[in-house]
Amino acid sequence: MKNILLLLNFIFISTITFGQTAQEYVTKGDAAVKNKKEKLALDYYKKAIAKSKKSDAAYAGASLMYSRIGNRQTSKDTKTKYFKAAKAHALVAIKLNPNNSFNNYTLAVAMGRMALISGSKDKVAASRDIKKYADKAIKLDPKNYAAWNVLGKWNFAVSNLNFAEKAAAKILFSGLPDGDINKAIKAFEKTKQLNPKYVLNYLDLGKAYNQVKKKAQAKQMLQKGLALPSQLADDAAHKKEMKTLLSKL
Repeated sequence: MKNILLLLNFIFISTITFGQTAQEYVTKGDAAVKNKKEKLALDYYKKAIAKSKKSDAAYAGASLMYSRIGNRQTSKDTKTKYFKAAKAHALVAIKLNPNNSFNNYTLAVAMGRMALISGSKDKVAASRDIKKYADKAIKLDPKNYAAWNVLGKWNFAVSNLNFAEKAAAKILFSGLPDGDINKAIKAFEKTKQLNPKYVLNYLDLGKAYNQVKKKAQAKQMLQKGLALPSQLADDAAHKKEMKTLLSKL
């Protein structure tokens, strides 16, 4: 009798496990992200892809997890591996569904992460595409607050290019699209309007206002960010950076 019960239990578990659809795995992945379990989320998205090579949501979800988890790695080689995977998965998501805002956003994020650890030439080469996909994500869904944040980051980064990077941009592309710190602030403020609970954006606003010497606004944004509940796996690290920046203002 005991063996029969064990067999029935195995069959029941196997039916649940193997009977799940790609969408069910994607839903589990999304829930894991909300619970700050991004490695588990990535595992679910990979299982969804194994179930269906046509699930753009699975590829896009996996891409974002590769970008986030990769960014926490300490080795440049490991970061590069993760960011390449992030880009590859985002490209598949866009191929499957090019007019999905989230898919375009994930590619902008993946390329942005890679640009941050690249040399001047590669960074400048990626810059145009980062803006291209962030712009498209916003065009497809003007309420995509995370895409607005990426656009803000792009403007912030362009405003802080060093001499070598500006020279590379001029030689390779006759310069870059217009981007400046005030446009960055405008995009970050739009992000805040769309999602006032997005912790990372307050760190970005604090940095941007600090750069234009508006220390009172910078402090206000950082303090607001610190007062918010952490929603994403990286929010604790973002808040630690906020405290460091606040101590210097």
